[in-house]
Amino acid sequence: MSTRTLTLDDGATTTIEQWGDAGPVILCVHGMTSSRMSWARLGESFGDRYRVVAYDQRGHGDSSAVRGPMTLERCVRDLQNVAANTGADVLVGHSWGGAVAIRAGMEVSAHRVVAIDPMIVQVDDRWYAEFIEELDALFSQSGPHRDARVRADYAMWSPQDVAGKVHAVASMTSAPIAGLRDQNRGGSWDLRHTIAGYGKPLLMVMAARESSIVPAEVLDDVEATHSSFVRIVTFEDQRHNLHRIAYDRFARTLEEFLRGR
Repeated sequence: MSTRTLTLDDGATTTIEQWGDAGPVILCVHGMTSSRMSWARLGESFGDRYRVVAYDQRGHGDSSAVRGPMTLERCVRDLQNVAANTGADVLVGHSWGGAVAIRAGMEVSAHRVVAIDPMIVQVDDRWYAEFIEELDALFSQSGPHRDARVRADYAMWSPQDVAGKVHAVASMTSAPIAGLRDQNRGGSWDLRHTIAGYGKPLLMVMAARESSIVPAEVLDDVEATHSSFVRIVTFEDQRHNLHRIAYDRFARTLEEFLRGR
């Protein structure tokens, strides 16, 4: 495993982690309140045959001091900056990161894209209000008290995933989440048309409908209109973080997709 920093084209910096030193590059993009270390388990299990690369998105992990911009377009540009530095044969993204991967997937050299319960459309203000309220309660604590709260709240996750969550929010505030809400209004965040015209293999691994971040009516639209390059797999018994809580099943699904099945 190796770590390095990268200066993005607007002067902000990110930290890049890499597992493995040979093979195609799997470039991973985390979601809200996660960080590059949320991909440690994937890196450890795929790093013998791939180079698994991940970076901290703005406001998260070691980029917690980067306050913005938080537009989807800026996040896509960040991914392009990282891909130009590391390569990207495959993109894998979760939630917000899944949206970034889908949008950027047609603009970088990746030949396959994987989106884990991606934010196909912007979530509503009520969702954000409830989420930010929860975060502010957590972020009112600091240092070891915050770490202990995170470890208790996510005790059902694997040790690697818990450690990744601790890293992600160690010095985070709710400002980047509010930025994602406030700087992506007016229909600017809607990937249905993008998915309908997708021109390379895209695997969407979805949580159960009642647990997904995607509204059911939006998923209905996607299922009815997606291009022939798109495959949708639903884990009917899983929630939004399915790559953590159902990792073995997710890893098998990913492996099959990477092999062209």
